[in-house]
Amino acid sequence: MWKLKISEGGGPWLETTNGHYGRQHWEFDDQAGTVDEQAQIEKVRDEFKLNRFHSKQSSDLLMRMQLTKESSHYTPIPPAIKVKETEDVTQEAVITTLRRGISFYSTIQARDGFWPDENAGPLFFTPTLVMALYITKTLDTVLSSEHQKEIIRYTYNHQNEDGGWGLHIEGHSTMFGSALCYIVLRLLGEGPEDGEDRAMARGRRWILDHGGAVGIPSWGKFWLSVLGVHDWAGCNPLPPEFWLLPKFFPIHPDVFHGRLILVKLRNIYFSNLLSPSFLVLGMAPHYHKKSVVLIHLQWEFLKNIEKTRRKFFQFLPNFIRSITVQSAMFSFLQKMANISNAQMMCYCRLVYMPMSYLYGKRFVGSITGLIQSLRNELYVQPYHQVDWKNSRNTCAMEDLYFPHPLVQDMLWGFLYHFAEPIMARWPFSALREKALEKTMEHVHYEDENSRYICIGVVEKVLCLLACWVEDPHSEAFKRHLARLPDYFWVAEDGLKLQTFGSQAWEAALSIQAVLSSNLAEEYGPMLKKAHDFIKASQVRDNPSGDFVKMHRHISKGCWTFSIQDHGWQSSDCTAEGLKAALLFAQMPPELVGNKIEIERLCDAVNIILSLQRNNGGFQAWEPQRAYSWMEKLNPIEFFQDVIIERAYVECTSSAIQALLLFQKLHPGHREDEIKSCICKAIAYIEDEQEHDGSWYGRWGICYTYATWFAVEGLVACGKNYKNSTTLQKACGFLLSKQLPDGGWGESYLSCSNEEYTNLDGDRSNLVQTSWALLSLIAAGQVELDPTPILRGIRLLINSQMEDGDFPQQETTGIFFKNCTMHYATYRNVFPIWALGEFRRRVLCL
Repeated sequence: MWKLKISEGGGPWLETTNGHYGRQHWEFDDQAGTVDEQAQIEKVRDEFKLNRFHSKQSSDLLMRMQLTKESSHYTPIPPAIKVKETEDVTQEAVITTLRRGISFYSTIQARDGFWPDENAGPLFFTPTLVMALYITKTLDTVLSSEHQKEIIRYTYNHQNEDGGWGLHIEGHSTMFGSALCYIVLRLLGEGPEDGEDRAMARGRRWILDHGGAVGIPSWGKFWLSVLGVHDWAGCNPLPPEFWLLPKFFPIHPDVFHGRLILVKLRNIYFSNLLSPSFLVLGMAPHYHKKSVVLIHLQWEFLKNIEKTRRKFFQFLPNFIRSITVQSAMFSFLQKMANISNAQMMCYCRLVYMPMSYLYGKRFVGSITGLIQSLRNELYVQPYHQVDWKNSRNTCAMEDLYFPHPLVQDMLWGFLYHFAEPIMARWPFSALREKALEKTMEHVHYEDENSRYICIGVVEKVLCLLACWVEDPHSEAFKRHLARLPDYFWVAEDGLKLQTFGSQAWEAALSIQAVLSSNLAEEYGPMLKKAHDFIKASQVRDNPSGDFVKMHRHISKGCWTFSIQDHGWQSSDCTAEGLKAALLFAQMPPELVGNKIEIERLCDAVNIILSLQRNNGGFQAWEPQRAYSWMEKLNPIEFFQDVIIERAYVECTSSAIQALLLFQKLHPGHREDEIKSCICKAIAYIEDEQEHDGSWYGRWGICYTYATWFAVEGLVACGKNYKNSTTLQKACGFLLSKQLPDGGWGESYLSCSNEEYTNLDGDRSNLVQTSWALLSLIAAGQVELDPTPILRGIRLLINSQMEDGDFPQQETTGIFFKNCTMHYATYRNVFPIWALGEFRRRVLCL
């Protein structure tokens, strides 16, 4: 039976900064569990499979069954009180529902204070790991037969009725999801005709009916090329030389020891669309032989540009030679030349770092018999007849969310037809080797500073593979393997990979939800453990060494999304962690333990202040470093807004609330800066409001989620329904979306379509209902008409389950506008929070 392990390490290859506080991983124990327990697990598995097309998200039942059984502070759950449509919502009904909800929630708290849960949803996470392990010949070493069985279960459970698989578990079938899921099943031993109701054959038929794997998006082309079932000739270039040129295009001044200054690209002479002529302007007086060599190499490089440009442009259609396109390209290159310290968003940057290394090596795994079979199974035409060169930009319509702009395809064409052939020849091949070394220097730095967790699962698998390609016997590769269990999550639908966990984020929200109930005295042991976790999870140091050189920001004082070992700062996680710490600091230490030191609180404030943009909004991970036009270079066809960091309403609201509370309790630390910061942040939130009164959400679905954050931020600053037209519009928006049963229910399609969309059948979602209620209560809607709030509260009360839990419904998390993310504790946290705020702000008035 599967067992969830909490805060355990083990083995020589695991490192930790805080004794593995907050670590969660699953292990299979064939001796664990009684016959009845094993039968119960099989029952919930069968029920999920039976209902998988209607309820696509698991209820995290294996974890809940285990932790409720192990709980040391279980208290009897009082009987439920239901409220009829014709009855008033009484204080007794609200308090009883709160006690039932919090008592249950306390039973699934881990012994070190956080609430373990699933943080997954995308269907491309797990296949890439299986592919990497197959390539590195560690598949059966890392994944036991039970691991493999559960991955197979998960993959079949989330196959759509049409035979394909989606980008995420609630999405329509895509080539990316279908090809990767089909491949993972084949690598784990499933045959071409295996699966219930010929599931494998139906999956393959979907792929072939939609044009075959040539239509897989760029990330899929990359992974299939590495595996050996796609050719690198069918991929757009990912030159590792980027890592030699992080600050200036086309030459970074510190790459070599001389100082070479080139004319900016706006001075390029255009002839027949593009005829580059570069002038060497000069060198620093202290140049030496390496600088002379550089000048020679540059001059040879420029001569080659002039000789080969016509070869490149013969591949472009004639209309591109028009004056209009010339002007657009000229303007684009002007901007490229003026980049000073532009940076990609950390997630994007750290994905393409190991990708560029593997591309630069043109690495391909062993071509086994199974790989040969997959070559025959995935394409409409014979593998050796595929026109790889002309399929580079082919993308199935089902996957295409962000089409490449023309200028991007021109750039890819230039790199593919001109730059890459040049880099394959001496002496430029030496530069390629230098770039590969530099790339791996960055990979190792990120690995070491995250204790081999990496910033997320996509990066984790890529870095693992890059380390193996560099040296199959390296210590780095062994440390990567040791950290893989941190990503596994097992539920009734099978085994999947998580993003990297959301322990700190959800713990901070859980604390605030419980405290809102005014029942803290009844749950002292639970709150003390949660407080201990908050204190143990704060990052105490900056990244090692010269972290600015390695494109990293300060992290001392932050809270990460997951655990301290992860190490990556986040503005909203830091703000919510700080809020939780400050709330505990106002409570009796005999109830919740000793408060955190003021110096550590100041460190957190410093992190938050450092992440505000010029427009007043707050970014998530790093300060503003890039230009908005760079988003047009997004090569990921199924995501949008991934290239650059941007301001988020959610992060801005969290920052406002945390800074205001800190300033109230600890005036004096950067007081003027905090006041100025908050003023700008308020203006940003008000400016971001949509015409209908809503705000667009980036990390939750969607307008309901962001509207809650925006309202809470404005109310914290003294705004209310009477003095703020912004809040009046927000309430109007929410009231217009309330459903007949009193709830709210918003589809993930709101995020991708940027238009509010109800769930199918106009169903309510309890988490989104709670967000809407929290907004209306905070804004003061109850003073005008409490009826809409009472209807929503009645729905929450009546929806609570017999054991005090709340039912699992549709996923409510999102990222990059087009992919859902599941936060399993939200179903508990937000109904408790909404009921608590209703009691505190409405019933207690």
